[in-house]
Amino acid sequence: MFKHLLLAIDGSDHANRAAQKAVELATLEGNGKVEILYVVAGNKSKSDVLQYGDSDAASRKRKKMITPYEEMMSESGIEFTTTVLHGSNGAAESIIDHANKGSYDALVIGSRGLSGVQTMVLGSVSHKVMKHVKAPVLMVK
Repeated sequence: MFKHLLLAIDGSDHANRAAQKAVELATLEGNGKVEILYVVAGNKSKSDVLQYGDSDAASRKRKKMITPYEEMMSESGIEFTTTVLHGSNGAAESIIDHANKGSYDALVIGSRGLSGVQTMVLGSVSHKVMKHVKAPVLMVK
């Protein structure tokens, strides 16, 4: 049933719980695949370079954030790939576009991410994703 999952991550506690749920779903039948998706928002990419000094340092910081998710998949024996997108239109739009272009059995996403202020002003990434992704979406609290 869940042979090919898309897992959207951002390093938040909710994303960590979503990753654990993706592992559970992928192992139900023993041979599920997970694509780990991380979106670097255009404004975040610029601020990361300014904060960390150069784009290589920012890339290392992102890799450090993604690595625990990859390790979780490896330790669970799950086949996985990792995709990093640079979303100039925002994280939600990038996730929606990527999910709708692929053939996923479900998208797994945390109910809240790291951007608390943005959630209050613009509406959450997960809420936008729920409304526009064509595949089933599992939002994890």
